[in-house]
Formats: sequence, structure tokens, C-alpha cells
Amino acid sequence: MATILLAAAGSAVGAGFGGTMLGLTGAVIGRAVGATVGRVIYQRLLGGGARSVETGRIDRLRLQTAGEGTAIPRLWGQMRVPGHVIWASPVTEISRTQDAGGKGSGPRVTEISYRLSLAIALCEGPILSVGRVWADGEEVAAADLNLRVYRGDEAQLPDPVIAAHEGEAAPAYRGIAYVVLENLALERWGNRVPQLSFEVTRGVAGAASLAENVQAVALIPGTGEYALATRQVSIDLGLGETRILNRNTPMGGTDFQVSLATLGRELPKVESVSLVVSWFGDVLRAGNCTVRPKVEQTEIDAEEMPWRAGGIGRREAATIARKEGRSIYGGTPSDGSVVEAIRAIRASGKAAVFYPFILMEQMAGNGRPDPWTGEKDQPVMPWRGRITSSVAAGRKGSPQGTAAADAEVAAFFGTASVADFAERDGRVVYSGPQEWGYRRFILHYAHLCRMAGGIDAFLIGSEMIGLTQIRGAQGYPAVAALRRLAAEVRSILGPGVKLGYAADWSEYFGHHPGGGEAVFHLDPLWGDENIDFVGIDNYMPLSDWREGEGHLDAHWGDIRNVDYLRANVCGGEGYDWYYASDEDRLAQVRTPITDGQGEPWIWRYKDLRGWWSNWHYDRGPDGARGAEPTAWVPGSKPIWFTEYGCAALDKGTNQPNKFLDAMSSESMLPWFSDGRRDDAIQAAYVEAVTSYWADPANNPVLKGGGRMVELSRAHVWAWDARSYPAFPARGDLWSDGPAWERGHWLNGRVGAVPLADVVRDICEGAGVAAFDVSGLHGVVRGYAVSGAESGRAALQPLMLAHGFDAVERDGVLRFVMRDGRVDAVLAEGELAVAEEVGGFEITRAPLAETVGRVRLSHVVAGAAYGARTA
Repeated sequence: MATILLAAAGSAVGAGFGGTMLGLTGAVIGRAVGATVGRVIYQRLLGGGARSVETGRIDRLRLQTAGEGTAIPRLWGQMRVPGHVIWASPVTEISRTQDAGGKGSGPRVTEISYRLSLAIALCEGPILSVGRVWADGEEVAAADLNLRVYRGDEAQLPDPVIAAHEGEAAPAYRGIAYVVLENLALERWGNRVPQLSFEVTRGVAGAASLAENVQAVALIPGTGEYALATRQVSIDLGLGETRILNRNTPMGGTDFQVSLATLGRELPKVESVSLVVSWFGDVLRAGNCTVRPKVEQTEIDAEEMPWRAGGIGRREAATIARKEGRSIYGGTPSDGSVVEAIRAIRASGKAAVFYPFILMEQMAGNGRPDPWTGEKDQPVMPWRGRITSSVAAGRKGSPQGTAAADAEVAAFFGTASVADFAERDGRVVYSGPQEWGYRRFILHYAHLCRMAGGIDAFLIGSEMIGLTQIRGAQGYPAVAALRRLAAEVRSILGPGVKLGYAADWSEYFGHHPGGGEAVFHLDPLWGDENIDFVGIDNYMPLSDWREGEGHLDAHWGDIRNVDYLRANVCGGEGYDWYYASDEDRLAQVRTPITDGQGEPWIWRYKDLRGWWSNWHYDRGPDGARGAEPTAWVPGSKPIWFTEYGCAALDKGTNQPNKFLDAMSSESMLPWFSDGRRDDAIQAAYVEAVTSYWADPANNPVLKGGGRMVELSRAHVWAWDARSYPAFPARGDLWSDGPAWERGHWLNGRVGAVPLADVVRDICEGAGVAAFDVSGLHGVVRGYAVSGAESGRAALQPLMLAHGFDAVERDGVLRFVMRDGRVDAVLAEGELAVAEEVGGFEITRAPLAETVGRVRLSHVVAGAAYGARTA
């Protein structure tokens, strides 16, 4: 451009002089001079012809916080830390040359980029894991950085890259957790090393934390058409717009892949994963209830994995009920995604359990009579355990005890058979009756699990207490139907797969209609040759706590006292006593559980040992004991907790099965809860349950090896397949995000460490030998110190944040909570009075001198760990 402009200018100037020289006009000479000057300027600026232009070259490279003598940080829980460069390789320069112009007339451009390997120290080890990574404040996938993590134990070896450069002198940095970034490409950050920070999780050896206690999990949400897929799935929205459905995090991979990887890092002791997959029920009356797969919409399908479940495609599927323009649930996971999830779980070294789940989707004003109350509408989104006969037992007109009840149960199960299914071209196809019964649900997934390459365990149902307690003309028809189903599933999956049923904790031990009658109605199922374990969804209460100091359990000091909760695993309500009415509960009138025939364990739902180790004899309506035992053989099969857990909710252990969900009629606070979030009660509950059953004195030996309660199959509810923190933060994608705050989810909470263990670790590090942390309760989500502080300096922020004191008693440093409880009442005469003091009076400070507002600075856990003030 400079050549053209100056050539034109030179022509105009030359023309003004007129005349000729050597036969050339002034305009021609001026144009030539102008073009020459322009070409010189152009080449000076941009280069010209074959002269090369270089881009990206740097004179020097700066590394973040690289220096000697820096203290090694210490942290507990989960925190974001910047790290400190402790080693770096020589910089490798990479150049690439290409022509920038057309037809060979342009300059040759050489692009310079750099590669660098470096090691970054994080904190004192050992750590559990490194999760999310930020580069210049932007979250990036660890895989993009070619990242390797060294946890900082005393046995770690030198990194291969460091060893390749340093030889035998390569340091192992034992005791320091660090990461190595091999051949980090710098052009993404302008050919410089970005400011890197890392989410680090560090526990305490021997801590009573979730990371130490959780050995198995239930994987929810059970819905989401592609929530379980390991390959990326997208839909075409038209006009060139494409939406990826199952990749909503920058951590790399699909949501399920990221969630499964996080599970492996943060809960390293998990050996079993129960995969929840849902179909949808529509009515609580068994004879009219259909159970079928559903989708959110039927118009647009994914190219990578067209939706298919239950033998039908998207166009044939029904849609889920909607509220305010949004589906109340995600759709049933596609068969392809279920297969991928099963294979991924097993490839990760964990056992996979298939857990079929029924979600009820009744909405307000549904016009379906309630079999329990007779109301014209059934409750909104009720529990599946409420499916029962057309009129529930005990109400006028109930078919209980008649052939009509048998017919209603038969209608619920349907007539689909094993022969109606086939595995063809990577799909399970169905050719049986056009019905949506429960048998079609279970048999479909038995075939799908086989097609996936097998499954470790398979549940034929869960928490159908209202159904299993329906009495027909002879016995319990739903129990008989489950036995037939178990035999057919066995024929599909073979002898190597463990089969079971997940009974509700109020269902597993028998049916108690009243008047002294007790029927072990599930014993034909528990004793069946095709059933390998007794599954219990265990949400038994571990506390009876109220506010104040006047209730009967107040002497324990705190509801989060693990000793208190542990004492109620097989004690307290449901074992020693019960409340005969809600009025008795309010007044704490406790009725002892007794039995005139010397078998009180019959009535104790918490007495697993008594139920498991004895022969069972039914009792008739008059309480008379049957002459022959049931099909249960004492001690013959292990007990699995197919679910157990507690919401992170104030007094959650009073009723661990309660939860908050704005859309469901089942949403309810536990007894006497004020509704506050409480992560500590969730961790204390899991510690109490696992530590009780881990004690051999409480958990008898099983014939053939093992224990009565198989803790490696105690599945904590729940781990979410949607990766944290995208869930619960992405309200535009998932409507149930608000329920996470006070729900049963483990995601986002398992990195926390009990306060007592953090204080213990600090004391031990400071050389304090005589101390007592038994009086501390609570959890530390994240806490870091620079590493140069004294033990006292490290403790003080914790003491302020959690409200506890350190006191010396008999040569022992004791830590006690500031709980505001009355320890003693002193009369005025018991107080020491100096001579110049004539008495005591109570005064109130002027309002202007009292605190009227508190500003609290904190770190936002679960987001980018930014500082906030509330």
C-alpha cells in the first residue's frame, strides 16, 4: 500500500516540473522514485520478498514464584493453591515457516513457539488428589497440560522427565505433593508460563471423614437421556447451531467421565457403584399403574446416539410431565449410555450394581383417586413405596385378602416373558404384548446388562413396600411375582451375578398389620435360591434430638457426637423403645419394645442381628406363634445396605430419609429440624454407621466367610453422575440444583475433614502429646496455612471460625466447643466478693455500643474459590 500511494504522489510531483530526461517524462520519473521509497518503507515495516518475518520470539521466560527458602504450605480439606516452581527443564524452541503472501510474492513468516517441562510444589503431603486446574484464572482440563500428580508420600520416586534431565541426582521430593507438566505448550498463553493454581484435597491419616468411610455409592440421578454416556452427544438445532448435551464442564470429557474420575480421586476406598436407572410410574393404584421409559421431547434426536430404551425409539416414547415450561425430570437414560456407564464403572476397577428405580410423576390436580386417603387427587410426585391396591388395606372397599388384589398385582407386573426379548445389532428389541408392566422394565435391563458384557449385581426392585404388603386370596402375590422374576433374571444373567431386592428399612423384617400379628412376608424371597443377599435401604433414625437442655438425650452434649449416634445404630428408637403416637414424640413418652414370647427382635427394625441369626415363625392375628419356620435360614446370606445416608440438614439423623424438594409432596424436614444446612451431621452419620458395623463384636461371621453386614456393599446415597460444581450451579440445565444445598449428595462435600482431626494433626505437628479433641464437632471444608506458623497461630483462625477454646486440665490440653450450654448454676452467695465490692448488678450496654451488623469474609467453596464478603 505504501508503494502505491508514494508512486502516485511521485507522479504528481514529477508532472509539475514538466519536461523530459533521457526520454522519460517527469511523471514517470516521479512515479519510480515514489515507488522505490514506498517499497523501502514497506519492507522496513513488514518485510518483503524472501525476507523472513518472525513472530512469537521471546527474550526471557519468567516462572511463577520460583525461589529458595519458601515455607511448605499445609492444608486440610479442599483448597485452591497457587503452587511453587521447584524444577524446570531447558526451554525448547519450535519454529514453523510458511509463505504469508500469494503467488510467492509475500514474505516468509516464521512462527516461534516454546515447550517447557516444569514441576510445581503444592503443599505438604500426602494429599488425596488434585482436581480442577486454573491457568491465568481460566479453568482448563488437566489433560491439556499433560499433568502428572505426585501425592507426597515418603515412597514416591523421581518423575521420569526430571530423571531424564538430572540423572541419578533427580530429586523425588518425598513428603511434598507436587505436579509435573511435561512439554507444556506455551503459545496458548502468549509464549509465557501462565499463572497456575490447583484444587488440592488433603485429608488426615485415620480421620473419621467421608473419604475414609465411604466404600460404596449409589450413582444418581437415574434420569438424563445422555447423563451416563462416555462419548460426547450433541443435537442439531438448525441454522448451523449445535448443542452438546453431556459436556458441561471445562475439566475434560463428558459429565459422567468427569464425575467418575472425581469419584475415584476423592473417594478412593469405593469398591462398588450402584447405577440407578429410572422408568416412570403414573398412578398409585397398582392395577392401573404403568411403568415406562420417557423422554423430555420427541422432535430432535442425537446423531451420535439416537435415544432408545425399553425397545422403543424417541418418536414412540411418551414425554415427561412439565411444569412452567420445563420437564420435572430428565428423560430415561438411553440404552447406549447405560451400556457405556456399566463398562466404564467396571473398567475403573469397581463393581457395578444395576438399580432399577420407579419415579412417580403425578402433578397437582391429576384427578386420580388416592388409594390411601380417598382424596380425588393423588399426591404430587409421591414415593414409589405408596403404590398399593385400588383401595389401601384398612379402608372400606379394599380388595385386600381377595382374588381382586391378586389381579391388580398381576396387572402391575404384566405378562412380558424372557422369550419376548432379543439382543440384535447392539440393541435390545421387544416383541411381546404391547403393555408397560413391571416385568418388561426388569427383563429389558437384564438383557441390556448382559449385552454390556455383564454386571456384578442386579436388583429386581426396590422399596415397593405398599406393593409387597398387598395380601391376595392366598399369601402375598407381589412377593411371589418377584420370586418368579428373580428366576428369569437368573436365566438371563447366569450364576455369576448376585441378585437381590432392596427393601425399605421398614419393610425388610416383616409385615405387622397390628393386633400382635407379624408375618415375615419377604422370607420366601429372602430364602429363594436365586437371591444372594438381603438388600436394605437403611434410613433408620440415629437420634432423637431437640433444641435446649431439657430433652432426654441432652446429656450427650451435641447431636453430632459420633458416640451418641453410634449408640443408636442398634439402640434407641426402633430397638429399645418406640413412640406410640406423635403426641408421645412431642412429650418424649417412650414405650419400651417388649415381647411376651421372648422374641423382641421381631418388633425391632434395628435388630439386624436378632432378625438375621434366628429362625422366623409367623404370628397370627391373635399373636399365636406358627408351628413351622419360614423359608429363611439363619445366617445364610449377607446383608447389603443398598442405600443408606443422611441429608446435610439440621438434625438430619432424626429422620435420615427426609429431604427437601420444592416439587415433591414427599419433601419434609426431619423431626425438630430448623432447616439449616449441616454438612457435619452427614459426615457424623456415615462415621457412626460404618464404625459400628466395622467392629467385629457387632457384626457376626457369615457361614463361608465374610460378615453379616457387608460394608463393601454399603452404598451411600448418593453420588451424582453430573459433575460438580457444574451441578448444582447450572440452573439453566438442571432444575434440582437447589436441593443439593441440604440434600443427600456427597459431591462437593467429601473433601471436608472433621474438625477434631484437623486440630489433632496440628497438635501432633507442633509436638503436643497430651491433648483431647473428643469435645470437638464439625467439619473443615478447606483450611490452609503458609507452613511457617506455630501450632498456636495455626489453631487460632479455626478457634474463631468454629467457636471452640483450648483449656488446660490436669496436664492435658482440652479443646471444647463454645456451645452456650449451662454447665453449672452458681448462687450469688457462692461467688467470691472483694471487700470493696458491695454487690452485683446486671447492666445493659447502650444500643449504640452493641453490634448491629456483622460482615463476614469467606472463600466460596465449589466455585473458583474467590473471596467474598457477606
